[in-house]
Amino acid sequence: MLIRHGGKRAEGLGGSGAVLDDPDPAGVHVWLATGRTDMRKGFDSLAQQVQEILGHDPHGGHLFVFRGRRGDLVKVIWHDGVGMSLYVKRLERGWFIWPAPSGGCVAISGPQFAYLFEGIQEYPLC
Repeated sequence: MLIRHGGKRAEGLGGSGAVLDDPDPAGVHVWLATGRTDMRKGFDSLAQQVQEILGHDPHGGHLFVFRGRRGDLVKVIWHDGVGMSLYVKRLERGWFIWPAPSGGCVAISGPQFAYLFEGIQEYPLC
């Protein structure tokens, strides 16, 4: 999947929809924040949640994915080394599959994130 970023095309993380200018995203992890997140939160509040609740550096180049109460909306924050990006996706029907709330966050692979971001209802979380 390709997404426009700054007027140019950028390859995603294994077709995942995450904008990465580096064609080799080695070391980039995708973290799902388990449980429900208040979708009124923006850059600063989500970055604070990453730091204080999830225990990660929001400026570390990893993707952090949050799901709303109804399950049809996700927000992704990512810092590319230059600035923070916030992506929002809402499904027209259905909901995003999400892990049970335990431990704060769960790491998933790039292909798993691609399934999630496309709204595919069946994919392995393990």
